[in-house]
Amino acid sequence: MGGGRSETSALSGTGGGRGMTTTQNSQRPNACCFCWCCCCSCSCLTVRNEEEKRKRRRRKRISQDTKMETIPNCEACTKPSVDEIQLWSQSFDKLMRNPAGRNVFREFLRTEYSEENMLFWLACEDLKQEINKGTIEEKARTIYEDYISILSPKEVSLDARVREVINRKMQDPTPHTFEDAQLQIYTLMHRDSYPRFLSSNIYKSLVHGGSRTSSES
Repeated sequence: MGGGRSETSALSGTGGGRGMTTTQNSQRPNACCFCWCCCCSCSCLTVRNEEEKRKRRRRKRISQDTKMETIPNCEACTKPSVDEIQLWSQSFDKLMRNPAGRNVFREFLRTEYSEENMLFWLACEDLKQEINKGTIEEKARTIYEDYISILSPKEVSLDARVREVINRKMQDPTPHTFEDAQLQIYTLMHRDSYPRFLSSNIYKSLVHGGSRTSSES
């Protein structure tokens, strides 16, 4: 995830430009989610609506079931500096390139019942590092069952086109089987969750706490 690329193409190996190729098919209005078009009927709006419905369903499940699943450990990282924390507000790309930033953002997503978006993104990044075919198939199957299957409590919100692409690719999984879905979830977190994160008490407390520590030293 190099620092010089744009935010929606910041996924290492994802290639944001792949999403733009869908504009060549005029029968697929969903392509506007990853390019320059912004219309009410685009798939981004559909995904956001589905995301809200999924959050409501998950809140209901959690309120009805006190046996919460074990939350996976956060990424290992060093304590972020004041400068790093402030950089997170400059762009979503800078937040997502920083392990400490991802951990803090993930904590915020947990308060919104959407932590699975980050977990899915991280799982896709991990899959893209694999070279062993057997391991690739195993991890791809696990990702599908955990985050794509409609039966999973951690299902992420994806449009129909992306789900069709995944179902075809699952016949012969590769490290990039989920890249279209990963880009869509990255875009969803950027547009939907990131602005609220910057206004949240979680982020503000870090900024103010870091500023006080810096001034005292």
